[in-house]
Amino acid sequence: SLPAKLINGGIAGLIGVTCVFPIDLAKTRLQNQQNGQRMYSSMSDCLIKTIRSEGYFGMYRGAAVNLTLVTPEKAIKLAANDFFRHHLSKDGKKLTLLREMLAGCGAGTCQVIVTTPMEMLKIQLQDAGRIAAQKKLMAAQLSATAGAAEPMVEARTTATQITRELLRSKGIAGLYKGLGATLLRDVPFSIVYFPLFANLNKLGQKDPDVKAPFYVSFLAGCLAGSTAAVAVNPCDVIKTRLQSLQRGVNEDTYSGILDCTKKIWQKEGPSAFFKGAYCRALVIAPLFGIAQVVYFIGIAEFLLNLLPKHRA
Repeated sequence: SLPAKLINGGIAGLIGVTCVFPIDLAKTRLQNQQNGQRMYSSMSDCLIKTIRSEGYFGMYRGAAVNLTLVTPEKAIKLAANDFFRHHLSKDGKKLTLLREMLAGCGAGTCQVIVTTPMEMLKIQLQDAGRIAAQKKLMAAQLSATAGAAEPMVEARTTATQITRELLRSKGIAGLYKGLGATLLRDVPFSIVYFPLFANLNKLGQKDPDVKAPFYVSFLAGCLAGSTAAVAVNPCDVIKTRLQSLQRGVNEDTYSGILDCTKKIWQKEGPSAFFKGAYCRALVIAPLFGIAQVVYFIGIAEFLLNLLPKHRA
């Protein structure tokens, strides 16, 4: 049933995000730093410096936004893919690769309704620590040359404050900044991910009418997720840069997708489009592996089926 699918998708998203959020924070900070203003050399370096300067929970800045909105986001994505697969199938026959890709395209398009504002708010909170650390470093360098100066205190903002300011200044469009770049990332991701997962998962099915074992669904989700994540990483870098409202010292600003692409290519080189790619693969692999296990096991149906038995 659709309600059960939505519940399964939500549970999957909550479990997955809780497990991999620190890696996602490292990915955002690595993607946003530009040449000449590099604070972190790798994912491990980013996480170590984050813990030292912001404490353990600094790795979970922005997690509340993600945990709040990931339930509808994952639920829409997984349920929409099922919806489109069902309506694109002919009399229950096996979908062709093209129809599987169309179903994934539909799922990716639907999910941006929630994904865009969620990513917009999350990125501001995740990258705030990098901006603050950069300012503190510059202040320390200035004080070393010009004498003692008052230590800078980071003013922490919340997702609610950012939302109110964006709605006040730009209206609902403020929360949907980077919508085009989000579509450019999520639609190709879903086109690659869902058909790849479906075909990998089928390899573990002994019978077409019997679900694959949970470990097959998990491995298929991990492999399909990491493959799709790396494939669309250039679009993710562009999306992250466009959605960042604050910049570090001497960092570029961008007017749109083409302007962002041009400046990154000219100033940072082609390799910059794959910044944080391994972090993104490490985030997406377990996230979608867990999501598919929860979704295909059907936790919602399991719990709902237990209730009558328990009463009896």
